[in-house]
Amino acid sequence: MFDWDDHNIGHCAAHGVTVEEAEEALTDSRRIGVPAYDTEEEERWAVVGATTSGRVLLVVFTRRPGLVRVITARNASTIQKRRYRRR
Repeated sequence: MFDWDDHNIGHCAAHGVTVEEAEEALTDSRRIGVPAYDTEEEERWAVVGATTSGRVLLVVFTRRPGLVRVITARNASTIQKRRYRRR
């Protein structure tokens, strides 16, 4: 289950990514893990995955009890897209 509020929805929207697209990329069976940054408050992870329409995104997220909270999502870089497509 995902944890969404105005804050993380806004972060994704600023990059032109919808909630549905972020969830699709994060649950993509072909997703790949990539380095992410941590904060003092929590550990974070990142994946590169594709939406059902084929848009390749970078999604940064954290885990909270029983939930996955997307921090932000954006278009994957050219290098990230290439690496994803080679899998």
